[in-house]
Amino acid sequence: MAVFENVSQYSAKHPKPAGITFAYGTAGFRTIGETLGSTVFRVGLLAALRSQSKKGKVIGVMITASHNHERDNGIKLVDPMGEMLQQSWEGYCSEMANAETDDQVVQVLTSIAQAEGIDLSITPRVVYARDTRPSGPMLQAALEDGLAALAVDATNYGIVTTPQLHYFVRCLNTAGTPAAYGEPTEAGYYEKYGQAFLRLVDGRPTPTTLYIDAANGVGAPQVRKLAAAINSPYFNIDVRNSDTETLGKLNIDCGADYVKSNQRQPVGMTMQPGARYCSFDGDADRIVYYYADESGAFCLLDGDKISTLIATYLRDLVSTAGVEDLEVGVVQTAYANGSSTSYIKDTLQLPTVFAKTGVKHLHHEAEKMSIGVYFEANGHGTVLFNTSAVAKLQAATPQTPAQADAIKRLWNLRDLINESVGDAMADMLLVETILICKDWTPAQWDAAYKDMPSRLLKVVVADRNLFKTTNAEQTLTSPDNLQPFIDSLAAKFPRGRSFVRPSGTEDAVRVYAEAATRTDCDQLAYSVAGAVFDRAGGRGERPAEFL
Repeated sequence: MAVFENVSQYSAKHPKPAGITFAYGTAGFRTIGETLGSTVFRVGLLAALRSQSKKGKVIGVMITASHNHERDNGIKLVDPMGEMLQQSWEGYCSEMANAETDDQVVQVLTSIAQAEGIDLSITPRVVYARDTRPSGPMLQAALEDGLAALAVDATNYGIVTTPQLHYFVRCLNTAGTPAAYGEPTEAGYYEKYGQAFLRLVDGRPTPTTLYIDAANGVGAPQVRKLAAAINSPYFNIDVRNSDTETLGKLNIDCGADYVKSNQRQPVGMTMQPGARYCSFDGDADRIVYYYADESGAFCLLDGDKISTLIATYLRDLVSTAGVEDLEVGVVQTAYANGSSTSYIKDTLQLPTVFAKTGVKHLHHEAEKMSIGVYFEANGHGTVLFNTSAVAKLQAATPQTPAQADAIKRLWNLRDLINESVGDAMADMLLVETILICKDWTPAQWDAAYKDMPSRLLKVVVADRNLFKTTNAEQTLTSPDNLQPFIDSLAAKFPRGRSFVRPSGTEDAVRVYAEAATRTDCDQLAYSVAGAVFDRAGGRGERPAEFL
């Protein structure tokens, strides 16, 4: 096809490295940054096709590897409403990335265009950005070659957080419509979320300082810009781990993933009882909170705790608003602590569903709810108001001042939430709003329920593809007879629960276990890990701690 006549020439500048197979998953492509040049170039080509397939809608491209080590990098596509790429296109991405020659790249482009019935005369539109990783400029240049090869109308947003790029995409594609989302600029982002925050907390007691661990990533400069835009004692912050210039610091001993995995505060953060602390990950799409109790002990407030805090607040507002058939629901994964699930179902009495691991799966389930709250335990999540909920709020006729205030607050909360994707900064403002309005300390928030002890282990296996799951990854269907044995082990311990699921990136499986006591939990986890190793092809030396 004539429209692809320049592709081979550009592609020759970005040969695929030999012996590497690339796979597009929930996080897009992610691996060692220096190996990604050809893949990033080709994603530029695919972004153009995706835009044309959407009749010229703007598609986003983000160069980031989130919480990974600094040597890694990655790239992912953002669909027109700011959501993750439609799953049916993930296969196209992998096929394109693994084309061995320049001619094959053109052949793959041609086959996709034909299969999707794409009108190649449409001018494609793409916006792109990156995080602070040292491989970013090199990969950005490769992406720009891909965009140039297909004459894309492209805009570079520079260095921003991943959720900000998702926001820009949604704003650009909804401009001038009833669903207009905001101004597609950094200033517009800070204005939208900052002003919604101030409207919600106005007149409440001002909080103490919030200490933020920015993982030495892009969230550091961006949250400072947010604070400058808000310019209020309601958002007084102290940003730690904000060095984006020194090589080797990104996500090292800091960030949301480190804090969640190690159950301890990050480097550079001295904790005092009563103060509030939170950590972003490297591209600021995850957040966890934490505090020190009166004895100085570290206490984590992870994605489960954030989810239940938000769900509680929304439930109370919906109840006060008196809008018929407006309901809050919660989406979790199997990794959610069992105590949080019991609290949502039994205490809050809200509907709860489980989804497969990966935010795209949670997002899809949340879209089915009037108001859907979803968070992974790692702190990645958001809230969605579906079209039915929006219509009901618009049509609502409050009968009392309390109802009018609740409806107004629900509208303001919707403005405070980044509905396109999990966003550490927007989620942080939402948590701060709720704590200010309730006049709660972190300890009061944490007191809603007590997490059961849990343990997550990795078992290296010869072939992870042998492991098949159902029931939102909570139940193994293969290998045969392994799940009944896991169930028999869990039944030996009060409130015992365990599941096994294959890794998406390596030949290993994850074993999760929880039980009423730490001793029982660990015995269950190591027993299940031992069973997996012995019965399902464990590889290498059997770990001594496995039972």
